[in-house]
Amino acid sequence: MSSHSYAAQYRNTGLSSAVMEADPHRLVALLLAGACERLRLAEACVERGDLARKGKAIGEVCAIIGHLNGSLDHEAGGEIAGSLASLYDYVQSRLIEANLNNDASALRESLDLLTEIEAAWNAIPAEQRQRPAVAAAAR
Repeated sequence: MSSHSYAAQYRNTGLSSAVMEADPHRLVALLLAGACERLRLAEACVERGDLARKGKAIGEVCAIIGHLNGSLDHEAGGEIAGSLASLYDYVQSRLIEANLNNDASALRESLDLLTEIEAAWNAIPAEQRQRPAVAAAAR
């Protein structure tokens, strides 16, 4: 096995461990970080002309955003969940444009929006990260 294969296996093992040990808040943080990482990769691929890898990275971002969007709790999240759903839909449409037109500016805009969401998500204080049912049961 090559050193590259060992490094890839180590990364996959580390990610699997992080996911298995993560609480719901951390899982969302991991998804957002993964989406941002893949957007940076897609942007670099556009610059290099690696269109196949760009398309794969954008597809991965779309899958992550689809999962985040599908995980929104509109009942508990109210207006915030609705706004996030609209924002995720917008980012998805920009990613489609970016993929079809090799548009680095659409990738950059998507990255800026997701980075903002990621920063806000990570800024939530630890005591407010409990699930509503757990918090209600603790009262």
